[in-house]
Amino acid sequence: MQTDTEAPRQEALGVLANAQMKDLTSAWDTWVNRPEVETIRGPETGLIMLRGRTGGGGTPFNLGEATVTRASVRIDSGEIGHGYCLGRDTDKARLIAVIDALFQREPSNIEFAILRPLRDVACARERRQRDEAAATRVDFFTVVRGED
Repeated sequence: MQTDTEAPRQEALGVLANAQMKDLTSAWDTWVNRPEVETIRGPETGLIMLRGRTGGGGTPFNLGEATVTRASVRIDSGEIGHGYCLGRDTDKARLIAVIDALFQREPSNIEFAILRPLRDVACARERRQRDEAAATRVDFFTVVRGED
């Protein structure tokens, strides 16, 4: 069962995993007090099985496989961070792990300096995609002719 203290960390990891690497590195470049980092595991790449359900509540079925990269690190103050991302980007998985460890130590600073800018970039990207899709929208209508 998830506790209240785990929810912000889980949400932060989701923001980090969904961010593009260029946005993640530009946010990380603003961080001044970088810790010493010890690699515990990885980064390593493997496959996971994706499962689905028909209609959201039906019998589970195997949908397919996805490539995932993970890493675990320990920072100099003792916190252990874990990073997961889709694809084969080992640098991204390691950077997510470092930021996760820092998030455990100073969540408000990570929120302000890294997570908030990443959320803003993601919102702008979604808005742009929505606007591009809306520009191609076609409204269909039926013209009614007189009585036959």
